[in-house]
Amino acid sequence: MDIKLKRCPGIYIAGFAGSGKPAVGRMLADRLGWDFADLDAEIEAEEGATIAKILEKRGEPEFRRIETAMMQKWVRRIERGVPAVLALGEGAFVQPGNFDLIENHGISLWLDCGFEDIDRRAGYSKADFRIERTSDAQTAVQAILDLPIWK
Repeated sequence: MDIKLKRCPGIYIAGFAGSGKPAVGRMLADRLGWDFADLDAEIEAEEGATIAKILEKRGEPEFRRIETAMMQKWVRRIERGVPAVLALGEGAFVQPGNFDLIENHGISLWLDCGFEDIDRRAGYSKADFRIERTSDAQTAVQAILDLPIWK
C-alpha cells in the first residue's frame, strides 16, 4: 500500500450520499497538506449547473461521461506528482472503467456510514412515511400497502 501512494499520491473517497465524503476529504487533505477536490462541486462549477439539473436536462449517460472526464482530469494531475484527495460522487463507480481509472493511481476508501447519520445529514426523514428496507423488496412493498393512506 505504501508503494501505491509513493508511486501515485491520490486518495479517492467514495460512499453514499450523506456519508460525509467532502468533509472527511477536505480535512484529510488539510492534514496531509495535499490538494482537495469534491468531484460533484467541480462538475457543477465547470458546467454552470447543479448535478440535478445536468441529470434532468442532459440525462444520466451524459452526466456519467462528464464525471469520468473530471476524474481523468484529476488523475492526470496526480500522475504528474500533485498529491490530492478526491471526494467522488456517490455513483462514481457505476460507470464501467471508473474504478479501473483510479485503481493504479492511489488508494480508494469507502466511507461506511449508518443510515441514522445519513438520515440526519440528508434529511430523508422529511417524507410523510418512513419504510424500513429489509433484504427483500416484497417486505417493503407490503409495508407501503399497510400504511393508513390506503384505508
